[in-house]
Amino acid sequence: MDIMIILLGLVMIGGVLVVPALLRQRGGRQALRGHDSAVDPYAGYGFAPPERLDVTLPGPDPELAEVLEEIRRTQDWHPAAQLLATTASAEDRELRWQRVQTLAGAAAVELAQAPGEGGKWLRTWRVDAPKEAGGAVVHAEFLVRQARQSQAGPGSEEYRIILEEARTVCGEAALLAPGDPTPYIVELAVARGLGYREADFEELWTKITSRAPDHMGAHLAALHHWCEKWHGSKEKADAFAQGAAATAPEKSLLPALPLFAVFEHLPEVNMVQGLYRSEVVTRAVQGALFAARSVPADHAVLPHVRHLLVWFLVRAEHYGEAMEQLGHVDGHVGAVPWSYQPDPAAAYVVYRAQAVAGWEQSGGSPATMPR
Repeated sequence: MDIMIILLGLVMIGGVLVVPALLRQRGGRQALRGHDSAVDPYAGYGFAPPERLDVTLPGPDPELAEVLEEIRRTQDWHPAAQLLATTASAEDRELRWQRVQTLAGAAAVELAQAPGEGGKWLRTWRVDAPKEAGGAVVHAEFLVRQARQSQAGPGSEEYRIILEEARTVCGEAALLAPGDPTPYIVELAVARGLGYREADFEELWTKITSRAPDHMGAHLAALHHWCEKWHGSKEKADAFAQGAAATAPEKSLLPALPLFAVFEHLPEVNMVQGLYRSEVVTRAVQGALFAARSVPADHAVLPHVRHLLVWFLVRAEHYGEAMEQLGHVDGHVGAVPWSYQPDPAAAYVVYRAQAVAGWEQSGGSPATMPR
């Protein structure tokens, strides 16, 4: 048993992963069995081959994809500024948060690939337009990501210094766009990393909810604070998620939040095959399905919910419902749970193949795939 644990641990070396390593390894082996049994998971279904999967976005956003390509080609920040300027209204707050996340992530990846040179467009943006709200909030999120990637790690002086700078930039961004909740949502990660007092965290949360009370992205960020791995517990995270779901307005994604809370607190070693059909998991999955079918199809955060549903539905062997979700998100894998893996596309392909295999073994076909 000890040898097996050591071997599993060695397999996971090379990535700092949030979901318990043993759980994911076991799930990967289960999913691979489905992958082996699927003759061709792409034929007839219109699924993208692995090399064409987009690991940067959770779902389609043609405008953002075009801007990212132009930035890579020209290193000009103006397209990013123009894009964020079009998502400044109250109706676009979820989309703005999603785009800020992706732009900052792109800059962070560029810098990691070319230290000292990559992501120059963001530095130029801040120098050329220091009073531009979009540049400030992207910079703040970029700093949060830099802290996460710090080799010294959480609790170190380097980590703290970067997050302190991020907090300062969050403040600047908030002053530049007083009604925008995005700078405060970015600060939730700062609060987590610096260990804000509970009263200070609640004050920050009030600033967000007063501007965007049912912002799904904000609730996802706040949920991590209340998780066991940070400053809360399974019970606190569950209470936060259930409370948000219970008070959610119509056509809100918040009823899906308990599924994320369940995911974050799955046991490291599960010997009970029926866990994914248990009452707790089933209720959370049904809540997420209800939310996914209630909100507008173009909701910016909906793909995040669909990706996590794929993961749970495949494990519960509900292949028809999993195929329905795959039909909406296939082609993009920039979301939990795949983003927790060293190779997100490979992890996604394994689950997709198992869904196809299970669907066809039960008599399904491309013609009868639920849409």
